Amino acid sequence: MEAKAHLRHIRIAPRKVQIVCDLIRKQPVGKAIGILKNTPKVASEPLEKLLKSAIANAEHNFNMDVEKLYVAEIFACPGPILKRIMPRAQGRAFRINKRTSHVTVVLKEKE
Repeated sequence: MEAKAHLRHIRIAPRKVQIVCDLIRKQPVGKAIGILKNTPKVASEPLEKLLKSAIANAEHNFNMDVEKLYVAEIFACPGPILKRIMPRAQGRAFRINKRTSHVTVVLKEKE
């Protein structure tokens, strides 16, 4: 049995989110929350909120024991890209891509 939570359209590039995701993959949820609280990355705050949501889903929807939960899967996929223009010299326009991410967390119980 597994509990999932999704975070869509987060305004952080998937590369940057993936760095924080790698820190908490395969960790027990208590340790994962501790890691996220002490990680000085922008992505750690929304991922902590997402992890707490997944824990609540596991507890409420599937009656899973919170003490036995661990982060089985966590991954960040690219979302839609906001395309912006920056004016440059001699009338040129340079493209700025503001990337977004979709993050998914899957929690499972240890046997």
